Amino acid sequence: MSRRLVLVRHARVDFASRDFSGTVRGRQWDPPLGDVGMEQAGQLAARLASADPPAGLFVSPFRRCRETLAPYAERTGLEGVVDETLGEVFVGEWEGVPFEDLIAENEDFVRRRLHDHEPIFAQAPGAERGPELRARVVPAIERMLAASGDGDVLVVTHGGVINAYLGHVLGLEQDMFFLPENTSLNVLDVDHDERRVRFINDVAHLYLPALWDGSADYTSPARDGAQPRP
Repeated sequence: MSRRLVLVRHARVDFASRDFSGTVRGRQWDPPLGDVGMEQAGQLAARLASADPPAGLFVSPFRRCRETLAPYAERTGLEGVVDETLGEVFVGEWEGVPFEDLIAENEDFVRRRLHDHEPIFAQAPGAERGPELRARVVPAIERMLAASGDGDVLVVTHGGVINAYLGHVLGLEQDMFFLPENTSLNVLDVDHDERRVRFINDVAHLYLPALWDGSADYTSPARDGAQPRP
């Protein structure tokens, strides 16, 4: 019987933050969630809490991921296992540098990012490279699956980590082949050693929150004697 692996990207951060944390890879930008992100985290929690609890729950140590998981933990009483290997890709000298500054200081940045479709971290001096990221992420997630028996696994992490694992499963060479939306669900079916991508970038809880927050009204008056659908 197959089970599910759900990879969730953190909610929207406070981009004005200049908070950093030390990691095994170096000094990395570690902002909290902004106001929009806090709202997104609540909407995500309502959706996740509507499903059966996972057998395994893991979270990146970065603040934005722990704060994204917090409303769900409060609703369910489930605590995520903080795992350092789920931390975001290290971008070297570009950690915490505003996007506008990168454009101003690197003349070919826009061309390489937008026209050649190169990921940002591939261009950063001293950054963690794609093969290094996959070598860190893939075994870590496989270890989490193994530790969770036959149950579902929920992982709250970062866009780079999600790309690394999905790219591995899909056999893609690109380091960043898509940009996961904040709080997006990226779901795989897991059947023994087989991994199948079910869907990616699902953020229905942000656009249709009433489906999970209990405010939706699915009944409508009967017309022409017909009974309303449940």
